Amino acid sequence: MLQASLCFPDQKRILLILITFLGFQVTNQSLAQKPKPHHLPFHLTTPGWEESQLDKAEMLEVIAGTCKVMARQQNEVGAIIDPYLDREHQYATPYFAFAVGVLLDAGTGMELKEAGIKAMEHSTLDFSKGTKSIPDEHGEFFISPLTHALDLYKNHIPEKLYDEWKRRMETPLAAVMQNFDGRINNWRTYAMKGDWSRAKKGLSEKKYATEFIEKAWNQYSQRIRIVNDKWNLYQDWSSDPQSLAVEAVGRGNLIGLAMEGYDGPSSDEMLSAVRRGTHTSLFMQAPDGQAPPNGRTDNHIFNDVLYQLAFEVLAEDAWKQGNEKLAGQYRRAANLAFKSILRWQRTDTPWMGSFFITKNHFEPGDRIGYQPASQWGNYTGAIVQHLAEAYLTRQSEIPEVPAPAETGGYAFETDDRFGAFFANAGGFQVMVNLRGASVPKYGLSWTPLGTVRMIKKGWDGRLGPADGEHDLRRGQTVDLVTGSGDKVDNYRPQSGISFGPEWREKGHWVRIADLPANYQGEAEVHFVHPLLVKFTIHYSYVTGRGGPFFSQDFVLTPDLLVTRLKSAQELPFGLTVPLLENDGRSLQTQISEDRAHTGYSTLGDRQYFISLNESVELDTTAASIQSTYGWLKPVRFETPEATVDLLVYPKRAGEMEADRLKEGFRWTTGGFETPFARVGENFYIGEKIAGGEGQSMDLDGDGEAEVSFDQNCFFVFQLENGGIKHAESDRAVKMNYQGKTYQLSPYQPVAVK
Repeated sequence: MLQASLCFPDQKRILLILITFLGFQVTNQSLAQKPKPHHLPFHLTTPGWEESQLDKAEMLEVIAGTCKVMARQQNEVGAIIDPYLDREHQYATPYFAFAVGVLLDAGTGMELKEAGIKAMEHSTLDFSKGTKSIPDEHGEFFISPLTHALDLYKNHIPEKLYDEWKRRMETPLAAVMQNFDGRINNWRTYAMKGDWSRAKKGLSEKKYATEFIEKAWNQYSQRIRIVNDKWNLYQDWSSDPQSLAVEAVGRGNLIGLAMEGYDGPSSDEMLSAVRRGTHTSLFMQAPDGQAPPNGRTDNHIFNDVLYQLAFEVLAEDAWKQGNEKLAGQYRRAANLAFKSILRWQRTDTPWMGSFFITKNHFEPGDRIGYQPASQWGNYTGAIVQHLAEAYLTRQSEIPEVPAPAETGGYAFETDDRFGAFFANAGGFQVMVNLRGASVPKYGLSWTPLGTVRMIKKGWDGRLGPADGEHDLRRGQTVDLVTGSGDKVDNYRPQSGISFGPEWREKGHWVRIADLPANYQGEAEVHFVHPLLVKFTIHYSYVTGRGGPFFSQDFVLTPDLLVTRLKSAQELPFGLTVPLLENDGRSLQTQISEDRAHTGYSTLGDRQYFISLNESVELDTTAASIQSTYGWLKPVRFETPEATVDLLVYPKRAGEMEADRLKEGFRWTTGGFETPFARVGENFYIGEKIAGGEGQSMDLDGDGEAEVSFDQNCFFVFQLENGGIKHAESDRAVKMNYQGKTYQLSPYQPVAVK
């Protein structure tokens, strides 16, 4: 029986850490005074970080490649016809027109000029005729792209045609909004942003636009959706839990409104809200650039583009304010988001250069991970529209700074309406859904309860698992007759999957993701450092149903994750591992006696799940479940021991093999050792970087401290040949090392001779 334990600091330290790193929302504070989910802002990073060297011209190439595919879908009057619906859908045509206009303005894409002009002619004409002439009555979405496209085409068309387009774009807002007093979720933000753009260009009255925006903000719920949120994220109120995917839509439009110089009475409050909310989103972005999953339209390609656009806007904003570090973080995050989407760019004829709609490689006609509004035309249009906006936004040469997703050192919870928890150590992020969707949206459950993301920087995050699934349609109760002839009444087939507990109940196995109406998670943070984060997720029932109570401990390091699952009750239980086995292409998967792994090739990145129990059994009898990402194979790790202990190892190509890692793993008092590092209660010591909290550190493990401080602090060392090369602390301290004293200032790296 395993005797070692994962030790954590005392409760007083826990409280101090929570206050220091997360802050608490205080009533009656202004937005500017509210805390942000800060991480320790150390400059010394884990080895291997490099600038992305992204030239903004690469965005033009991607826009052009997609627009060429869209142009082939254009009919004789200029409409972009969705190849799967066989009709024009929503806002595909005006988004295409704007993107082509950006290409022309940049001096490229001349082969698309005629198609772009035809799209502008068709869309502005529809706009002038009012909502019934606008595809799917999506007039709000037309306003901004067509308004900004006017000047992009001005030098490419006759003056008479330009004047006609301008006249059409003066059509009153009430005529182009299908439900002027309804549609008060993110749809209204499109109208707010768009009508202010028109007012600035003299296409509508500024007084009227300001009145409309102020009424939408104060009376039509826009203010309360973002200002009242714990971290100023945008609540769409269209699902429960809230959609983190749609969040970026509403916040993104409000960013556009604020940054276009809106100067109405509520302008300062709007600007503060979107700045704080976007800063929060830096901590939700995955190290591989992905926006967070959850909620309707999650894991769509355009989600990442929305994050890219928001980060580009706030990079320029921070740069103008003189905050070079924050600007560099935003610029880096924008580059990560852009590079993220390239994994889903198509290479097959005739779609080469365009994108899949959701994050997989299935035929789009199969609609894997789609909501009803998910169509090829509108969401391909959304990709080029927002990429084009990002291209125009990017004006300054801003040196990159490692993004929070790459440095780590934070753990925080979103507003309960979103119900998500994020933690990151050294660029290894874990995301846990503390609540699952129990009320269907379009007949689907978009947010599975449990851990849904485990992604390490510089590694292919698709292998994660980077999502989970809960399919309500497969969850209908049936009468089951087992192989032994026993009858199980009202058996509910397993339809949910996430990284979390699974237990035997009334003769069948139940996963935590199957019970979002009955169970919730509670996060308890123990220790937070850029190189080490420790937390526990407690799962308990919240209804009269009853059931077991589980605690899952996590020790997160830059290299790997160690987790321990335990139950307060005596019952058979295990830990479910979702293994991605097919995303439209078969992956290289393998399941053996004590581990399971998956990868896209035998030589590329892999995700390993390795048992740390002395005795373990892997059950693979459960049916695979299709998620947004692809087919997830449930692998249940069971053991007769008191806890299920698992090592999660995202192996980069060329890194240490899993066999060597497992052989070199051993438990220690307060932690563990691996060939990568020694991990203790409050420290991490690797080959090239080390850090922790305290007044001293034994770097070589001989029982004697080589370095000491005159007071307790958080610190990080960059190492070379076993010695300290650079040192950094979170406060002013004196450091003694090799007979010399160094004065350290807060978050200022010092070279050590």
